Amino acid sequence: MSLLARGGSVLALIAVLAGCGGGGNGSGSGGCGGQCQSASPNALTVADVQQVIAQAVFESQARNAKATIAVVDRVGNVLAVFQMNGAPPDFVVDPQRPVTGGLNYFNSKRVSPNGAPLAAIAMAITGAYLSSEGNAFSTRTASQIVQQNFNPGENNQPGGPLFGVQFSSLSCSDINQPASAGTIGPKPTPLGLSANPGGLPLYKNGTVVGGVGVISNGEYTLDLDIENVDQDPNELIAVAASTGFTAPSDRQANQITVDGRSLRYVDSTSIASNPANAPPFSSLGNVGTLVKVNGYYGSDAIVPGIVAGVQFGQPASGYAPSPDPAFAGLNAYTLVNGVGSPRFPPRNGTESSVVVVDTSGEILGLIRSPDAPVFGTDVAVQKARSAAFFTSPGAAAALNGLPPAMYHLIGGTDVPIGNYVTAMRSFLNDPTSLANGVAYSNRALGNLARPFFPDGIQSTANGPLAVPFATQWSPFNVGLQLDLDFNAIATALVAGPPFPATCTGIPTIRNGIQIFPGSVPIFRGNKLIGAVGVSGDGIDQDDMVAFLGLANAASALNTGIANAPSAIRADQIVPQGTGTRLRYVNCPQTPFNNSTQQNVCEGL
Repeated sequence: MSLLARGGSVLALIAVLAGCGGGGNGSGSGGCGGQCQSASPNALTVADVQQVIAQAVFESQARNAKATIAVVDRVGNVLAVFQMNGAPPDFVVDPQRPVTGGLNYFNSKRVSPNGAPLAAIAMAITGAYLSSEGNAFSTRTASQIVQQNFNPGENNQPGGPLFGVQFSSLSCSDINQPASAGTIGPKPTPLGLSANPGGLPLYKNGTVVGGVGVISNGEYTLDLDIENVDQDPNELIAVAASTGFTAPSDRQANQITVDGRSLRYVDSTSIASNPANAPPFSSLGNVGTLVKVNGYYGSDAIVPGIVAGVQFGQPASGYAPSPDPAFAGLNAYTLVNGVGSPRFPPRNGTESSVVVVDTSGEILGLIRSPDAPVFGTDVAVQKARSAAFFTSPGAAAALNGLPPAMYHLIGGTDVPIGNYVTAMRSFLNDPTSLANGVAYSNRALGNLARPFFPDGIQSTANGPLAVPFATQWSPFNVGLQLDLDFNAIATALVAGPPFPATCTGIPTIRNGIQIFPGSVPIFRGNKLIGAVGVSGDGIDQDDMVAFLGLANAASALNTGIANAPSAIRADQIVPQGTGTRLRYVNCPQTPFNNSTQQNVCEGL
């Protein structure tokens, strides 16, 4: 039987879920609550991009630095990559700890003749993708929220709220399609989302219109100590570059708290130049040049020029208002193709952003609020597919059937993917694990994919889907999540376009897995028929929109769909010797505006 009885039921399910929340409409946004993007003009012009580059070069010269600068629009279209004469052409990954494995082996000379532009693009896209009219986040913010503790360095605290988000929006994703494929919509980043300080969003008229990324020192790294104040040259050059396009001060990450902790935006704004005195871009011919980045910007046959960005929320951006009357009044947007038609219209399942997928990983519907951060589009799909895949009885066989992660390509040691199945079965003391139909939410998966179990407790061993913290773990080497993607990442970097059509080799998780909360599997009785994934304002809210939204939709539709039966949910599992039960969902205690209702997920 299909996931839902008919296409109209898919519409109803997504509409109920979308109505639960999950957007990025910040109220303290200086008059913008997701609507400023529709004003005109709100896109980067060629002159804007020239100004950003000229200001970056001027600051670099004041610091006696040689930088590579990338500018993108809000959906990741690369508008320019400028490399100063003498800038380091490559980079090395530095996890700031004596660990091995994963991308920690990475030296871009091994896989790319000119890796610095790839790093700059990743940093620029991160600044654009993480930001909205409500929240302005930087790559330094990203560094803070993907590490083993939140905050980094605070022992015995849970992992960062977006732990694992760095391995999303990859060039092997079927959601974020490369410019070389002639597509519109969100573009991939060559290295995933970046934690290397030096990537900032760009704003015009109160709305995010793109991002700038700078690398000048040949290192691709992160910030392990947020207690000190760095004078990072990449970040300071980016600060100068963004002058005139700076995020409104009341929306910058340092004005935002999560669990009582202030986020970081930039460590310093003490730039060495006066951007107002930057020379015009036309005078920079003896300073550097625009460079081609195959698959992302320019081509082998054409010397690239600067291009203008597209206006977000208009069909040319790949995001547009949903034309479906089922979403009338919800201010709902969706992904569209080159002729303005939805890429993922609601439809029946093959067997069985708010995203609904079936057990084959096919997207049955995708909807988003107008100002939701762009990174969430790919992430919501990753979440939904992860919940469906790991709940399916065929998960172990699929993982065991994959080739190893071929780290010998960058000087490391290959990792058999089946090792994680073995580790999972040992950790849970269950030889049928990943083949027994236990229902896994993304929160439950995340419990098992952390470098400590329980999460954040430094004296404990790693979960079975992670690698040991002391010798291997870093945000560049997390375990199964990266190892599933590694062959595709390496192939894309070595060979360039056309990029691999799948990140993992498993069609049901073709754009990779995600390991922070916001998804639940969908059942009809005891039969798995799909999953829903949500990426919005916060992980507990994502959990609630997925779990409570599905429960509400089940009541509204009366077609038999529901959350997983409580007896088979992963929160029934207590890994041997740990005394700690896995978590399934964690809904906010008092989630609704203008309401005193509490514990809204209790008993479901």
